[in-house]
Amino acid sequence: MIKKILIILLLVFVVIQFIRPHRNNGNAAGPNDITTVVAVPDTVMNILKKSCYDCHSNHTNYPWYMNINPAGWFMARHVNDGKEELNFSEYATYNKKKRDRKLTITAEQVSKHEMPLSSYLLIHTDAKLEDGQIKIIKDWVESARQELKMK
Repeated sequence: MIKKILIILLLVFVVIQFIRPHRNNGNAAGPNDITTVVAVPDTVMNILKKSCYDCHSNHTNYPWYMNINPAGWFMARHVNDGKEELNFSEYATYNKKKRDRKLTITAEQVSKHEMPLSSYLLIHTDAKLEDGQIKIIKDWVESARQELKMK
């Protein structure tokens, strides 16, 4: 009985490998990118690309395990949820109030170490934000919010 269950589970595992999730392979920078709306210094952009853009832009750098389901499905859902919440590649499409709110939330979540998510940091340890990087993000958010108010 156990042998039959293991064979069935193996067959299911093999079959689900053929059901591929959509990949987020667009361009991170484009006509609606955040850089078209506010100034983003290189120091900030480097932090965003390393710690945020995989889930919050139109381009994800996929790790090897993306090719193994159900991990691929989990990651695709995670990226879709992240982009729905905030997409730096589509930031220019947000209205003024939403732009301000998204920046404020970004600073709050980074300050509370809620972003990047701990589940993301398990594999992407280099994406962990140090205190100095958090301060850079917070200072930039304040500057960007002031810039948005003047537009």
